[in-house]
Amino acid sequence: MADVEAESSTQPEAMEEENPLFSNLDLFLFTLIAGLIIYWFMSRKKAEPIPEFKKLDQPAPSTQETSFIEKMKKTSELSRLAEIGNSLAIFCMATYGEGDPTDNAQDFYDWLQETDGQLDGVNYTVFALGNKTYEHYNAMGAYVDKRLEELGAKRVFDLGMGDDDGNLEEDFVTWREQFWPAMCEHFGVEASGEDSSVRQYELKEHNDINMNKVYTGELGRLKSFETQKPPFDAKNPFLAPVTVNRKLNKAGDRHLMHLEVDITGSKIRYESGDHVAVYPTNDTVIVNRLGQILGVDLDSVISLNNLDEESNKKHPFPCPTTYRTALTHYLDIIHPPRTNVLYELAQYATDLKDQENMRKMASSAPEGKALYQSFVLEDNRNILAILEDLPSLRPPIDHLCELMPRLQARYYSIASSSKVHPNSIHICAVLVEYTTKTGRLTKGVATTWLKNKLVADNAHKSTVPMYIRKSQFRLPFKASNPVIMVGPGTGIAPFMGFIQERGWLKEQGKEVGETVLYCGCRHKEEDYLYQEELEEAEKTGVITKLNVAFSRDQEQKVYVQHLLRTNKVDLWRQIHTDNAHIYICGDARNMARDVQTAFYEIAEELGGMTRTQATDYIKKLMTKGRYSQDVWS
Repeated sequence: MADVEAESSTQPEAMEEENPLFSNLDLFLFTLIAGLIIYWFMSRKKAEPIPEFKKLDQPAPSTQETSFIEKMKKTSELSRLAEIGNSLAIFCMATYGEGDPTDNAQDFYDWLQETDGQLDGVNYTVFALGNKTYEHYNAMGAYVDKRLEELGAKRVFDLGMGDDDGNLEEDFVTWREQFWPAMCEHFGVEASGEDSSVRQYELKEHNDINMNKVYTGELGRLKSFETQKPPFDAKNPFLAPVTVNRKLNKAGDRHLMHLEVDITGSKIRYESGDHVAVYPTNDTVIVNRLGQILGVDLDSVISLNNLDEESNKKHPFPCPTTYRTALTHYLDIIHPPRTNVLYELAQYATDLKDQENMRKMASSAPEGKALYQSFVLEDNRNILAILEDLPSLRPPIDHLCELMPRLQARYYSIASSSKVHPNSIHICAVLVEYTTKTGRLTKGVATTWLKNKLVADNAHKSTVPMYIRKSQFRLPFKASNPVIMVGPGTGIAPFMGFIQERGWLKEQGKEVGETVLYCGCRHKEEDYLYQEELEEAEKTGVITKLNVAFSRDQEQKVYVQHLLRTNKVDLWRQIHTDNAHIYICGDARNMARDVQTAFYEIAEELGGMTRTQATDYIKKLMTKGRYSQDVWS
């Protein structure tokens, strides 16, 4: 998988989970609905028995409950919505990987699968967030929409489909503008008119505070970076020292890198095919420039406190903290801002033309969509660029911080095997760096940060906050099954782990099936990744056959799918007769599709199938776990 940034051509994700698509009015109304529900439950005089929802082999829940899903389970909250007249549940469901739920939706997904409760009388609608270049486009949204109906809930508005390959924001705005009038009609209420700006958080400045109580980049427990305690996860990442950071390519204008981080003593366990999540920080130059342009002291200690005291989310990021820490560690200031951010900030522009254009970009009018597409997306303007190019726009920094989405972890396919490297995790990545149409140099957040993680022998070691995300991208249970691995560019990452593991199994005396690799790069003498390791593995018999496509070393470009067609006879035998497992890692938009088409063609030609039959054949391999993809767009 790879870097979740849109910047990255390395390796997912997948969808970013927390970019806000709702305007403040939407959030206000949703919060109001939820607040009324909670108030109604809390104000009942007679306490109702709480049903137990326990999974087998799971630890007992902690006394302090923080999961909304657990609270929902224990109070039967979803089913009891039917007891409230004119109530509505709105589900925004993102899909990641092979049709999987995001981390924060896993519990809800499990509950939906396991429950046999009835949701009669519950009104709902679903908006799905996905990317059509993936095989299982918006699978989670479609599943939730269908499953709620199966449980008796009533769909009051059609499933919305957001496509991040196109314009997810535009898809949501279009859906939302049909949604609100339909809801007003359904519930018999009258729309109030124009959107109004409603702040969700209020600013508190701390002029005299013990700095030991101020967050400095921690994601959960205060001082967790100073006193590390397992288990390590998304809210409690491990600070892994960087032990290796080397450039992989010999020449060319790109920078491909191999990093190794030390997990000794962390009790972290991983398997080949898992993803390592890392938390990068923003460029200090951009952070300082934001402080300068807004005329604020970035080292002021502040808190943003939720105006809704009943909300589980007390702050938009860990507080108290400084503006500098928030802009460096917690907020995404590099991606182009969503239209709802522009709409909220428009009120602070003193030039009425700037105000008009910013609000226009947030509308569903064709002219507004075109302006947002050209001015923000095509020109790749981040929030700093917008402030620089609209000199009349100088919003309060606290409101800006409230509106900006959270800086997300970036995911990389692990390029090592824990059988060979139990105390080390390897990462393969390519530096993202390009000049925009406005002449600005844009650098990838995570890859620039990783490149600068230099190895130090002294006490001040470079560290990477990280945790492991489990994957279904796994070697076959039977080592004797052949494996066919297709991973051009940095898509080779998980296969370095697979190759190491297959070599280890051979050393243990296990019967290991054919291990065939298809990888690629631009030029053999420039960016042939892991050349020495791969050629050595082929020489010792760990790799049965090494197939490398050097796409630009000849007049006609050659890619991995061309090599697949060249070796079609061997491939068909391995797949159809020898039960080979196929693995694809890399670009979803082009490579993964072209490779899949090559397999269709091989099945047609050598299996005597029609295209429909060949498609069904490959889909059955996917269902059986014999055709796995770890791809990104």
